[in-house]
Amino acid sequence: MSRVYTFDEFFESGLEVSVSPFLEKKSKKWSKNIPLKASFFCLFLLIFSYFVVYANININIAYLLLSFIYLVVGIPALLDAIEDLKNFEINISVLMTLAAFLAILLKSPLEGALLLILFNISDSLEKSISYRTKNAIYNLNKIAPSKAFVINEDKTISQKSLKDIKVKTKILIKAGEIIPLDGVIIDGYSQVNEVHLTGESLPVVKKINDLVYAGTINIDGSISVEVTKTSADSTISRIIKLISKATDAKPKIQRWLDKFGRIYSTIVIILSFIFAIILPFIFKISYFGHEGGIYRAIAFLIATSPCALIIGAPLAYLTAISSLAKKGILLKGGFILDAIRKCKILAFDKTGTLTTGNFVVSSFEQIKFEQIENGEKFDKNLARAIIDSVEKKSAHPIAKAIHEYAKDLTYDIKVRDFKSDASLGIQATAEIENKEYKVYIGKLEYIERFLKDKKSEKLLDIIEQKAKTISFILINDFLFSMSFSDEIRKSAFELVKSLKKKKNLVMLTGDNIYNANFVAKELHIDQVYANLSVEDKLTYVSKFSKDGLAMIGDGINDAPALSRAMVGISLGKVGSATAIDASDVILLNDDILLIDYFIKKASSTSIIAKQNLIFALLIIVIASIPSLLGLIPLWLAVTLHEGSSVLVGLNCLRLLKA
Repeated sequence: MSRVYTFDEFFESGLEVSVSPFLEKKSKKWSKNIPLKASFFCLFLLIFSYFVVYANININIAYLLLSFIYLVVGIPALLDAIEDLKNFEINISVLMTLAAFLAILLKSPLEGALLLILFNISDSLEKSISYRTKNAIYNLNKIAPSKAFVINEDKTISQKSLKDIKVKTKILIKAGEIIPLDGVIIDGYSQVNEVHLTGESLPVVKKINDLVYAGTINIDGSISVEVTKTSADSTISRIIKLISKATDAKPKIQRWLDKFGRIYSTIVIILSFIFAIILPFIFKISYFGHEGGIYRAIAFLIATSPCALIIGAPLAYLTAISSLAKKGILLKGGFILDAIRKCKILAFDKTGTLTTGNFVVSSFEQIKFEQIENGEKFDKNLARAIIDSVEKKSAHPIAKAIHEYAKDLTYDIKVRDFKSDASLGIQATAEIENKEYKVYIGKLEYIERFLKDKKSEKLLDIIEQKAKTISFILINDFLFSMSFSDEIRKSAFELVKSLKKKKNLVMLTGDNIYNANFVAKELHIDQVYANLSVEDKLTYVSKFSKDGLAMIGDGINDAPALSRAMVGISLGKVGSATAIDASDVILLNDDILLIDYFIKKASSTSIIAKQNLIFALLIIVIASIPSLLGLIPLWLAVTLHEGSSVLVGLNCLRLLKA
């Protein structure tokens, strides 16, 4: 079933106008926020009506203007109220509409019109904030590839929009590009970085008949892919569908206020009718007129109507959601703001979350053989330079880390006879100052071919570590080990430093303990759990959730833990679709530093929501009793009531500050 949009929702959505001839670009700016613009226009007419009445110019002009006001803002309100009453629902809208039209019977149409206008302005402002929250959702497709290179039947290449690419279409993906759609490789060979999909930092070799996934990065070779899923099933499409439901998941206080509002509104109407009947007997006044019982009862009805009380908290949460969305923090409901405040523990996945997935050299050392007398050493700087020179011929991701590690060296080294051996390793001959060095770089099983039966206790120790990111280098008869770790996000240092003051921090990772400890030590995270399977992560999350746990991750392997945590936070730019579905919060631009901003915003939202409730209650107490005593006229009751709603809204705008 297709989505039905209101005018304002459509304009905020940014969707393309393709059917209606009335929805052209030049007319959009005039058509946005029609109810709000109509209300302000009616407010101008009402001010003019007051001038006409009190200047005693021509009362008929005032009545004509008031008729127009009631037609524009009164009739829609009356129809909505009738619809609510048909459904046996009494709410704030019913109260306001009832009071406004009863004001006509009391010959106070100016006050009734003022009530309708101010109420409509408050309601329109609230809806405008909601629509602007959705506006951030509809523009999410800007962060993803929007086009792909299609291989036509005649072998020519053309660029097409992703939405026009169907299943079984053949597309070309060049080295360095983000894979735009899921598919199967039909031609080519490459390495693909799937760090955000699986949590594994090493690239995966992909060949013909292997699956590739949207959002992963094609590293070093062009591949042809047959599409297996359309863009409608992409990560971004899933986000949009999820976010359109964000405001449906209400915080606890809002759900309570919704129930309270219905009960309270019914009580206020009943009390107003009772007071209208008994006040003339108590105060010896008439039923009608500006001092009559009905007049005072209507003033009481307006003064005690909980408009500001009911919208105070929801508007705060809506504003916070909008503010967070503009920052690239997407929430699946306002209740998450309450949940994150209660979390005492934050658990981080490592690869792709605290780290970038890129490599840095963490250690480099020579391995001494027992057969080499006196522990002969090879110049470490020369070794680094030789390794760097050979790796310049390689497109492997660790080559970039090696280049960075050796960038301060200026040796003049020539490399020849370069050979790559089926992703196990590389070999070459390096020449410097007329000396030749035979160089082998790769996995242990590759290097063992050239070790000539040499053994070492140190070598056995390294083998036992079984670290996935260790390369061995053999230069002539000298053996070296070079270990790599994920590059830590620069923002992670600041984030951890800030969060340690507020929460307990834990690392849960599927990577080996060697890499996990390296990252944890650098970031000063004390609790580390490594070599975890999906089930292991879920077990730890369940254990920590008793004290309130927020989990931050990005891969399919994190999805169960994200779902189990009190608050699951995922990276949305290139994170897996499964993780995004399972999480409560999505960081659209993968900026983990925003987690601290999110926690602070949750705290601010709670404070402002409570301030709004206290302020609204004070206005009700201050205005209700004096209105019954005739100390507050109808127009002042209206002003206090709607003024409190406006002030509550202005207080919420503080949440839009950075």
